[in-house]
Amino acid sequence: MSLPQKVNIVEVGPRDGLQNEAQPISIDDKVRLVDDLTAAGLSHIEVGSFVSAKWVPQMAGSAQVFENIQRREGVIYSALAPNLRGFEDALAAGVREVAVFAAATEGFSRRNLNCSISESLERFAPIMAAAQMHGVQVRGYVSCVLGCPYEGSVSPQQVAAVANELYAMGCYEVSLGDTIGTGTPGATRALFNAVSAQIPRGKLAGHFHDTYGQALVNIYASLEEGIQVFDSSVAGLGGCPYAKGASGNVATEDVQYMLQGMGIETGVDLDQVIAAGQRICGV
Repeated sequence: MSLPQKVNIVEVGPRDGLQNEAQPISIDDKVRLVDDLTAAGLSHIEVGSFVSAKWVPQMAGSAQVFENIQRREGVIYSALAPNLRGFEDALAAGVREVAVFAAATEGFSRRNLNCSISESLERFAPIMAAAQMHGVQVRGYVSCVLGCPYEGSVSPQQVAAVANELYAMGCYEVSLGDTIGTGTPGATRALFNAVSAQIPRGKLAGHFHDTYGQALVNIYASLEEGIQVFDSSVAGLGGCPYAKGASGNVATEDVQYMLQGMGIETGVDLDQVIAAGQRICGV
């Protein structure tokens, strides 16, 4: 399969990247980061999360961040909203796209979401209904698609079943997350082949962690499978607070460098992303 000519990078650093930082990051620094990423040409930035500050203290103040960022026309500024309360708070903050999370394994679902996979999907129903009513887009995430810290290997068919549930309930795109970074190119190809039997490839995205140095080769394998959307985090910030040792979202700088070298268009200015990463890491 020929490689795509254009790829969309979804920048998750301000949310997925910062959520694990032990040192509190100020509202002003978060706003500056989002504005820097906007200036760098990112067309989709996940800005924050409307969750309980008790569970993810770093995401407290997401509404203030949304209130103060300099929005650019044509750029999506999204937020995680795992329940109806979170969705309502996001809506009040002017958010026009939210994300919901499901897990590919029961073990991760129970430890991360405190419920079974089916229960988590049922919880999304009122969010989807409210989103449709207010014209808000919903993006779906599936965690642990290439390995689980509690159950080990995960079958592609298992991932496909969960992803299809999210797509069927109205998620316009489903991002498949290698939460603990154990995926390899062969497993990545098998994953997208299985999921694309139920969901069009144009509605799928890849979210890779670099825990074992496999993120870029997995992105390359995904490109060969026709995937054109990838999540990444400026400066490689962050991992998952519920998957110990799984730090290391793939760095936006690395993804952009590779794609640029392959002649694939992203609309992103590499030097400006590097500067944004250096600035937030200096906070």
